[in-house]
Amino acid sequence: MQPFLDGQVILLNKPLHWTSFDAVKKVRILTGVSKVGHAGTLDPLATGLLIICTGAFTKRINTFMAQIKEYTGSFTLGATTPTYDLESEPENFKTYSALTAAQIKEATKPFTGEIFQTPPIHSAIKKDGKPAYLAARKGEDIQLEPRKITIEQFEVPRIELPVVDFKVVCSTGTYIRTLASDFGAHLGTGAYLSRLCRTRIGDFTLEQSMTIEQFAEKIRQMKEASAEKEPKS
Repeated sequence: MQPFLDGQVILLNKPLHWTSFDAVKKVRILTGVSKVGHAGTLDPLATGLLIICTGAFTKRINTFMAQIKEYTGSFTLGATTPTYDLESEPENFKTYSALTAAQIKEATKPFTGEIFQTPPIHSAIKKDGKPAYLAARKGEDIQLEPRKITIEQFEVPRIELPVVDFKVVCSTGTYIRTLASDFGAHLGTGAYLSRLCRTRIGDFTLEQSMTIEQFAEKIRQMKEASAEKEPKS
């Protein structure tokens, strides 16, 4: 379709269990355009705002990726997982009953501002030219270098132990899975990411996005409108 060949920015609400590439592939199929890319990966267990660019607008992807992002979700205290989320099974169980709401809220402070964060080994970060998760799945010992990130806002609006809800506003390159793990280590209970939704990228918000079904319906309507304009023989 010509508008998407020329270039469009599409705001999608990525469904649970879809990869970011699944969403890109779906846009390619629906629009018939091959030049499609996304501006920032969301893990399969995350939902929320995914910016997809088509045609000439793919040149804007790096600009979108560099913008501030906002996430909401939940950490579950009292255990850890190898992947820092529910892609793997909880282990290393510890008690959390002595924790107070004040202690949990206070624990956000060391993770606010400019900090160094080590990416999870179960990630697409390249190590010796290969994604780290490939070596991690083989049980190989991997050491990734800490990176400077900025967490502008880290709030805990709701606590219902063992679940702690959060809101985080952060720079690109921030791993919320790692934040969950580091936050749990700081509290002494362990923690893993149990729910994640990206709610904002720069000035784009989740409220502006479409579901996959809504986007498919929009394409259907565009095709019908285009067919009606075609001269009848």
